[in-house]
Formats: sequence, C-alpha cells, structure tokens
Amino acid sequence: MQCIRTFTASYSLFPNGTDFIFNLQRFNQEKTEEATPKRREEARKKGQVAKSVELGSALCLLAAFFTIKLTGTYIYEQLASYMQFLFSRFTKEDMTIASSYRFFLDLALIFLKIVLPIMLVILAVSLLVNFMQVGFTFSVEPLKPQLSRINPLAGMQRLFSKRSLVELVKSLFKVAIISYFIYQFIIEETLNIALLSRLALRDSLAVIAALTFDLAFRIGVVILVLAILDYYYQWWEHNQNLKMTKQEVKEEFKQTEGNPQIKSKIKERQRALAMRRMMQEVPKADVVVTNPTHFAIALLYEKTMTAPMVIAKGQDFMAERIKLVAKENGVAIVENKALARALYDTVEIGETVPPELYKAVAEVLAYVYRLKKRLS
Repeated sequence: MQCIRTFTASYSLFPNGTDFIFNLQRFNQEKTEEATPKRREEARKKGQVAKSVELGSALCLLAAFFTIKLTGTYIYEQLASYMQFLFSRFTKEDMTIASSYRFFLDLALIFLKIVLPIMLVILAVSLLVNFMQVGFTFSVEPLKPQLSRINPLAGMQRLFSKRSLVELVKSLFKVAIISYFIYQFIIEETLNIALLSRLALRDSLAVIAALTFDLAFRIGVVILVLAILDYYYQWWEHNQNLKMTKQEVKEEFKQTEGNPQIKSKIKERQRALAMRRMMQEVPKADVVVTNPTHFAIALLYEKTMTAPMVIAKGQDFMAERIKLVAKENGVAIVENKALARALYDTVEIGETVPPELYKAVAEVLAYVYRLKKRLS
C-alpha cells in the first residue's frame, strides 16, 4: 500500500495563541478533477447515465394527445359502431356462453383498435427519447440485489438526502406552474364553458374535446420546458458525481499506463541494452566518421552489401564511447564534419547509406583501405 505523507502546518492567527492547523491531504481528497473516459465507461456499464425521466414523460404525453387528436374521427367511428351494435342487436339476443364469448371478443378487438395505435406511438417516442439521451446501452447492474436497498438506515439517509430535497422542490415547482396555467386557462374559457348548457349534445362534446386538447397541449408544452431544464440538471449532477480526486486520477493512470517510475526504469534498461549491443558492433566497423567531438558514426561494408551500413552512432558522450571502443579495437577514425553530421541526421542504425552520400562515403572507405594496405 502506498503511503501518502500528510503535510500539516500551524499558524498562530488568534490573540490567545490558538494555532490554526490545516491538512493539505484534505485538498487531495476533494473531487475537483473531471471524470476520465475510463471512469465514464465504467459508470455507463453500471447503468449510471445522465437521463431525465421527465423528458420522456413530457414527450410521451404530447405524442399521446397528438395521436388521439389525429385519430379522433377513427376512434369515434369505432365506438359509435360498437355502441350501435350493443344497443340494437346484442340486447335482442339470448345471453348464452357463445354470445358472451363473442361480446367480450368484440369488446377486446375494439379496445385494441382504439388503444393500439396510441400505445405504439408512445412506445416509439419513449424508445427514441431514451436512445437520444443515453444511446444504446444495456446493463443488469441496477437489477442486482443490494442489501443497502433494504437497509432502513440507508433508506432514511436517501429519504433526507440532498437529491430527495431537490426532487421535492422540483415536484412542488412543477405542481405550482401547472396549477397556474390551468387556472389561467379556466379564467380565459369561463364564458365558453358557461355556454355549453345551451348547445346540443354533439356540439357540446366537440367544444369539450377542443378545450381538453387545448389544455392538454398547453400543459404538455409547460412540462416539456421543465423536462428540458431537468435534463440539463441531471447531466450536471451526473458529471458532479463522476468527478474524481487527484489521487484517484493518479491511481487510474498507474493502472492503465503503468507506474511511471517502473516504466522509466524499463526504458532505462532498454537503452542500456541497446547501447551495449551497439558497442559490441563497433569493433566490426571498417571506419568511424567523427565531427570530431560531437558526432561519431561507425560504418561497415561487406561485398554482399549493396551499400555501406551504419552499425553504431552517437552524440557527445556516446560519440566519445564509440571512438574509445574503436581505438581499443584498431578501427580507423576519420574526421569529416559534414559527412558525420549528414550520416547522423539521415541514417538510423542498421540502415544503409543513401545514394546521395555514396561518393563521400566511398572516398572515406578508399582512404581507410589505402591506409590499411600501407600499414600492412
């Protein structure tokens, strides 16, 4: 377990000498960092997403009343035809098991014809709204049994929590707003309501239906506006709940990317191994081209090669190491500043010399071969 040292400091801020002590570790435990993609993905797998139930309810309500208004004539015809059958033919028939069965079957069929279009529209709108809010996600985590759900103490804490208080305020505000719009609507339509007693039954039903749809759409729009505000609140609260402490961010980085200290040690060992292997290749070189102090490049050429190959190169300290190994093993060292810099910048270890440097490298190798022949 990683031990985290706590820094405490005290200052005498009060006349009586009382020390004011604060702990910097507390600042490290505050959730001030935005949630990482991994944290958001884990929350999504658990079913914790920013979602407003109010938004779906408002759009479903508007969709239901809009569908009823569009299919009002169809619903009226279905109900009228069934009532005509019920009061004309059915009352004249004997009440038998077969007739009762047919009666309930016709009733269920009429119910499906009327309700099914509305239910399908509500289902489609509900699925669309949920998909637009959270996308496609499936999680069984919320369905898993949890002992905290049946714990009375935890239930009391949830009952008097900040979230419950916010939900209560939202509900009261919603009731107040809707009540105000209903009151305003009644005040505006008082005269039309009073005139209903003078109209025929068919006309009065038409007026009542028109007033009902008008009121329903007004309330639906008000609920929709409140639902949009609720969605932004849910999104803000969800982000606040997912925030992380600095220590949590560090621990997650260690889990995903690995401990930085361990990674630096691994890279250091890899560099040491690469350097060791490179130094082992220097004695095989035909020549080492130098800057003379800043760069050193070891070249090897064999008859089977298409062009000379760089088997080692280095800068500053590494260049000195390459030259030292070359001297110890009798490898020729040639000073050529322009060629050394060009080879260092354009050719990696294990690559052959590019065609534009053929002539310069060939001159160096020819010089080395002549020198070896003269010494031999």
